[in-house]
Amino acid sequence: MTIRRSDGFNSSEEKTSYILLVLPALLIYLFVMAFPVISSILLSFSTYRSGHILDLSNHGFGGLAAYRDIFSDSNFYLALRNNLFIVFISVFGQIPLGFFLAYILSRGLIKGTDLFQAMIYLPNVISAVIIGILFKRFFLGSHSIVLEIQRHFNPEAMYIPSSMDMIPVLGVILWMYTGIYVLIFLANLQKIDVSVIEASKIDGASEMQTLRYIILPALSGVIVTCAILAISGSLKSFDLIFIMTEGRPAQTTSVLSLYMYLKAFRRAPDFPVANAISTIMVIICFILIGVTRFIEKRFSSGD
Repeated sequence: MTIRRSDGFNSSEEKTSYILLVLPALLIYLFVMAFPVISSILLSFSTYRSGHILDLSNHGFGGLAAYRDIFSDSNFYLALRNNLFIVFISVFGQIPLGFFLAYILSRGLIKGTDLFQAMIYLPNVISAVIIGILFKRFFLGSHSIVLEIQRHFNPEAMYIPSSMDMIPVLGVILWMYTGIYVLIFLANLQKIDVSVIEASKIDGASEMQTLRYIILPALSGVIVTCAILAISGSLKSFDLIFIMTEGRPAQTTSVLSLYMYLKAFRRAPDFPVANAISTIMVIICFILIGVTRFIEKRFSSGD
């Protein structure tokens, strides 16, 4: 006997409607996300070089050969080091600076709030390609503005030391993406009840005490979310660095995504190695996000 609900639908009809509603999104996810991820992991263990990618006759089992090649390549460690630099400048540069600017704007500590907010977010509106070309002319190359200024004081200066190659890139990344976190923090600062802050002021709390005991605890979840966005975005860094340096000189400014691109599409393509790099990037991303979650839980439990 079928039990009917008072609204006229029975359980089987309800399940059918759920399936029909979920099925399109599930199929899109499987073909757009799950299938490429699984294919990438499988390719990293194969010997595929060329031909139709779905033709299994072009594939052989290569085991961990691609991963051995990566971990024996010094360029991989240079790219990993640079990626960790970008993660560091994103998490400990963009987020604190974004919060600081958002706090100043939200508290009305400066005049012209709308103008400053527009100026801070402006780099996110401009294409990364244009920004890359602009700062390449400014920082890098034999005729860059920075090198011309250096030659004014030292006529024998011919190039910027290779140990400083990543500094311009990190500076541009800090400037370019801080505006995103300013907007995120501004939106969430506006959710905090103003009466709570005013009550703390009446009780004699200073600006720093209000920030420490009221505002920061209220934004702890937002800070963790921003850290996750910063980590995942840092590991995907490609377009800006490709335009500015292409990894030069001698791969000292390369990152994992650029290293993967060079392995897949330059010289003799090595698709197993390229897919192994992408798998390693995902693993590193999960590890860093896991560490962020662990620290967040540790501090929240301590409170």
